[in-house]
Amino acid sequence: MPVFCQLCWSAIVDADGRIYIRNWQGGILSGGFEKNPKPIFTEGKNQLEIQNLREDWDHFEPLLSSLLRRMPVLETLEILKLVNCPETFTPDMKCIMGESPVVQGYFVLAGMNSAGLSLGGGAGKFLAEWMVYGYPTENVWELDLQRFGALQSSRTFLRHRVMEVMPLMYDLKVPRWDFQTGRQLRTSPLYDRLDAQGARWMEKHGFERPKYFVPPNKDLLALEQSKTFYKPDWFDIVESEVKCCKEAVCVIDMSSFTKFEITSTGDQALESLQYLFSNDLDVPVGHIVHTGMLNECGGYENDCSIARLNKRSFFMISPTDQQVHCWAWLNKYMPKDSSLLLEDVTWKYTALNLIGPRAVDVLSELSYAPMTPDHFPTLFCKEMSVGYANGIRVMSMTHTGEPGFMLYIPIEYALHVYNEVMSVGQKYGIRNAGYYALRSLRIEKFFAFWGQDLNTLTTPLECGGESRVKLEKGIDFIGRNALLQQKQNGVYKRLAMFILDDHDTDLDLWPWWGEPIYRNGKYAGKTTSSAYSYTLDRHVCLGYVHNFSEDNGEEQVVTADFINRGEYEIDIAGHRFQAKAKLYPVTSFFTHKRRKDDVELSDFHGK
Repeated sequence: MPVFCQLCWSAIVDADGRIYIRNWQGGILSGGFEKNPKPIFTEGKNQLEIQNLREDWDHFEPLLSSLLRRMPVLETLEILKLVNCPETFTPDMKCIMGESPVVQGYFVLAGMNSAGLSLGGGAGKFLAEWMVYGYPTENVWELDLQRFGALQSSRTFLRHRVMEVMPLMYDLKVPRWDFQTGRQLRTSPLYDRLDAQGARWMEKHGFERPKYFVPPNKDLLALEQSKTFYKPDWFDIVESEVKCCKEAVCVIDMSSFTKFEITSTGDQALESLQYLFSNDLDVPVGHIVHTGMLNECGGYENDCSIARLNKRSFFMISPTDQQVHCWAWLNKYMPKDSSLLLEDVTWKYTALNLIGPRAVDVLSELSYAPMTPDHFPTLFCKEMSVGYANGIRVMSMTHTGEPGFMLYIPIEYALHVYNEVMSVGQKYGIRNAGYYALRSLRIEKFFAFWGQDLNTLTTPLECGGESRVKLEKGIDFIGRNALLQQKQNGVYKRLAMFILDDHDTDLDLWPWWGEPIYRNGKYAGKTTSSAYSYTLDRHVCLGYVHNFSEDNGEEQVVTADFINRGEYEIDIAGHRFQAKAKLYPVTSFFTHKRRKDDVELSDFHGK
């Protein structure tokens, strides 16, 4: 025992042994996260208070064995006490904080996942700021209570999910891994059909979404078991899907997107949306507007697309995980007027993204209507017949920058429309595609997504979204004053696209997100998202560049000239790779795919 009294450590973590060790009153305290946790909240038993349970030496034995392997001298010492008490865990291993979406002014801080002591200071600070000022000073969306909905409160779901979560505390989590429990909770009507065609799934807000489609000749087991920080096994699969999107036509099931309808008996819907959103929504019927829903600081609470269905009705499309948050925000700021109706219609529509140059041919043949840009311009919405089905909302946008259409289909028609699209599309080379292909396409086109590149502390002026703001539309919308001030004073960070120059896709670790950005050898920010561009044959990252003063580290104004004059590197696991920074997408300069050694990116300049 005196040996341990002389040591001075805060804590030792043995991730392989799944244990931690720390000083405790002249001895040591050790615990861990076992592979087979026992949930306390079972049917008929609801123990809410932290209390000691009965000792369970059999259950603790694997952790004790790990402790003795790590510190063999402990075998000669006495164990004073085995403490067995419950701890709280959340469905995604992150704590819960923020304002309730249903009771305004009711704030929550809970679910610390056995990290309450280490998180307490920061969590308390952010929650206090939230309560006093209405928002925290850092982006804490990953911890926001509103990232969850009622679907995650099922007792059975929680029981199964926390049994998976706890063992993961000390596991190595590779990029784009997915929870295995609580799955197939929310699915598109096309789920079984897509699954039979090789879809591999990921989950977002409880909704199953296709990642990619495995061809029949692929070894499915090996593909699922191959988890890596390097080039993944799905690389060639996604490449073929991206190629099809660019050369023929693909279908992506995007039913998980959040969808709202806002209607009124008079002009109340338009007036409310004009106040809530930064862009001008007083557009002709049938037009689609990309816009942000901003807070008082000008930051994005939501980034969405809104179609004007008629003079008094609007159709709003938002990110999947915005369903609860967006609903709460709209309810908070929309007037309490019986003539104004907000309806969540996410479950009513299946969404198919028809991407590629031959999408126009497929849809023309199915609708018996011309779909060329002259007859169906970009960012236009129209209800049409597709096959036998009426009332399909067809929109000329794809969220990727590629040509094509979004089809919002009443769920009872979903299977019929999908079958017709795939049948007619055979002659045009149609195939299914997934969200990994979508990610590659949108990043190489410099499309920023909410929750990844945009958050509550990001303004449109910082991410190139000036076109989605109409400061002079005649309405003092939320965030307008902050944007006017920022426009006058300048921005202190700016979203840029980085194309890696000397990165070997086959041998080097990949960038996934969160990598440090260096400008002229100095830290300047971090990446927010990344993907391999099959058009450029290079990795592309998006990230914010800051201008930190060399004297005191304070942030200074970032201009386009500041971005363009810098020499950049992206740090991937300690190795820096040269990168070219762009404020505009460069893919428009490429008419066909070229090999790396044939392309000199320094010859290209932003528009």
